[in-house]
Amino acid sequence: MEDEAGAERLARALASAARFALDTEAAGFHRYSDRICLLQVSTDAETFVVDTLAFDPADALRDPLADPARPVLLHGSDYDLRLLDRDLGLEVRSILDTQIAAALAGEAQTGLSALLERYQGITLSKKYQRADWAQRPLTEEQIAYAAADTRSLGALWDLLRGKLEDLGRLHWAEEEFALLEQVGWPTDEEPLDPVTRFAGARKLDPASLEALRAAWGWRDALARERDRAPFRIAEDRVLAEAASGAIASADELASLRGISKTVARTAGDDLLRAVREARAQPASTIAPFPRKGGPRTERPTREEEERMDRLKAARNRRADELGLDRGLLVPNAVLMEIARRAPRSEAELAEVPSLKRWQQEAAGAVLLEAAGDPRRR
Repeated sequence: MEDEAGAERLARALASAARFALDTEAAGFHRYSDRICLLQVSTDAETFVVDTLAFDPADALRDPLADPARPVLLHGSDYDLRLLDRDLGLEVRSILDTQIAAALAGEAQTGLSALLERYQGITLSKKYQRADWAQRPLTEEQIAYAAADTRSLGALWDLLRGKLEDLGRLHWAEEEFALLEQVGWPTDEEPLDPVTRFAGARKLDPASLEALRAAWGWRDALARERDRAPFRIAEDRVLAEAASGAIASADELASLRGISKTVARTAGDDLLRAVREARAQPASTIAPFPRKGGPRTERPTREEEERMDRLKAARNRRADELGLDRGLLVPNAVLMEIARRAPRSEAELAEVPSLKRWQQEAAGAVLLEAAGDPRRR
């Protein structure tokens, strides 16, 4: 649908729907902007494919999405929720995420295609996985492909819910879903220094660090100007090579893999000039490689490292018993905080940041045992 009349039909359908499924398509693989280009909505009766580049559907969606009594089905919802917040100003309540549900049910493959094939015998096409959803017009085949992502989510959730109930894990999923309601586009984060994105940059001298920042800035500006994904302008390895000062000309740049000859010959001189200027700056004026932040950045003690090893082993055994991914049961970062705190009781364990209630229920006993002093057993 591409107009307000379609939005009115969508609003009427959602007004009478007990639940609905939602998905988004963005163009970040092709474009600089990864804004929502298409939005798919399925009730149990019909499916709508909304062209968000043609009109803003936010008014039709705002109340249904915010209704705590109206379940909204998504699959792998984290990024969808961020885009909905940033691009359309929409918040979602009563989230049911079928990917999280599948993971907690012990499914080894949690992709939508694998789950639909396993549970419903539906085979999804992969033809448009990397389509440029910002390109118009869309074909009928593309629209049908997009619609398939939400059409079967309701039935899939019903099957997964049954499995979670049988396993006694439905409340685990409900805790995860409630946490998703807090997900939105970050607004107060400081921009990352681009050199942190490059392997080995920590060991570079100041001139090379500044040249790498200049190369990244050149790519970012060009990608924004041409509305192309940055890696389609030049891959990271090309930026690193240029920043080293080893490339002398645009023709030499054009011979590298990872950059098109057209980009190298039309904009390569600007890149090389930016690198030369950056490398010419006095070392005293160049920012060093950023240090890691956070409340605990010091190296763990030997005792903490030994405790961490015991915690990992206990977590791994318990995850295997439950048929869960090890990092899902308890991530390593949370294990390290447990290793540092060395809790001696369930109450102390519950105070560990980021340890969820369901994780403590599932693994708390074995973690407490592993966190204890083995010499006192």
